[in-house]
Amino acid sequence: MFNRWRFKQTESLKNRLRTFARLMRERAEFMPAGPEKAATLAKADKADAAATLDGWVNSPELKPPK
Repeated sequence: MFNRWRFKQTESLKNRLRTFARLMRERAEFMPAGPEKAATLAKADKADAAATLDGWVNSPELKPPK
């Protein structure tokens, strides 16, 4: 049987996604226009969307129906 490598995340998923998006945008600044730059910016947009969705899902305003 294999043991899984487990570790505790020190940052929230939302923060990690925002950091990833920022880094992708910084990387794209120095790329020439083309498909690689477009793909890098698309990754940044997807990470921002995922961070927004994570914020909605983990919102304290969400309450289960009674």
